[in-house]
Amino acid sequence: MASQPETLSDQPLRFSIPARDARGRLVRLDSVLNEILSAHAYPPLVEKTLAEALVLTALLGTSLKDQGSQLTLQVQTEKGAIRLLACDYKDGALRGYAQFDAATVASLPHDSTLFGIFGTGYLAITFDRAKPASEGGGRYQGIVPLEGSCLSEAAQNYFVQSEQIPTFIRAAVDHVDGRCVAGGILAQHLPEGEEGRERLHVRLDHPEWEHVEILAFTVLPEELADPELPLEEIVWRLFHEEDEVRVEQANKLTKGCRCDPAHIRDVIAKFPAEDRAEMADEAGDIVVDCEFCSRRFPVSLASFNN
Repeated sequence: MASQPETLSDQPLRFSIPARDARGRLVRLDSVLNEILSAHAYPPLVEKTLAEALVLTALLGTSLKDQGSQLTLQVQTEKGAIRLLACDYKDGALRGYAQFDAATVASLPHDSTLFGIFGTGYLAITFDRAKPASEGGGRYQGIVPLEGSCLSEAAQNYFVQSEQIPTFIRAAVDHVDGRCVAGGILAQHLPEGEEGRERLHVRLDHPEWEHVEILAFTVLPEELADPELPLEEIVWRLFHEEDEVRVEQANKLTKGCRCDPAHIRDVIAKFPAEDRAEMADEAGDIVVDCEFCSRRFPVSLASFNN
């Protein structure tokens, strides 16, 4: 297989179909995904699950256009093989990690269902919009049970149950030339519709949405995860019979980790001196671990005496 042109991955694509009151996004993760996964030695099943979660985070996060806004996706269970999965998106920076029980994961088949991987748990999606609340900003969190065959279906259920927005989501994960590649599509019926028309979100069976959903359903997993297939080509394949389809490239994604030694020290400095002493190891350092990037940040107790 030929080497992948850099422009074909890690740059989400927005699209809209005005005549159908529909909008959506496509994303394919390659270099960014492998940078994130390289922080930990994940078993294949955990790697695949985290890759799908990162695709979902990118699909949802790229809906935020205001600088400083953030999208967080979290899955938590009590007795699952994967105990915690956390991803977030902020200003084009993507990060994520998973905590898992190695023995339980090793006992699962490679095609385990969502319930098999997580057991009983929940999916929480949090939007932190940088705008003031008076302008539609602020924080909003929706929590839904982990239901469906995969994380994509659980996220789709989130929009139907929490947002009451007709939504189609599909993601795919594959390995190409020894690296992990993942892609996904999100299509939605606009919440309001055009001026003077009914509020579309009160109807999940609107004929215009049914048409878009049927077309979106024809996308193939191998198309989503093909690093040599432009995202614009997927939009054309799905919706080329529509009168007008608008596309817009979103900002290129990067691996994001907001670890900052100065910030970490400032946070620790807020604790009383006796608490800091209890946190320190034998060498007199308070060591902070970052799960996202698998880095350790030692802060010397002596630095607080200066």
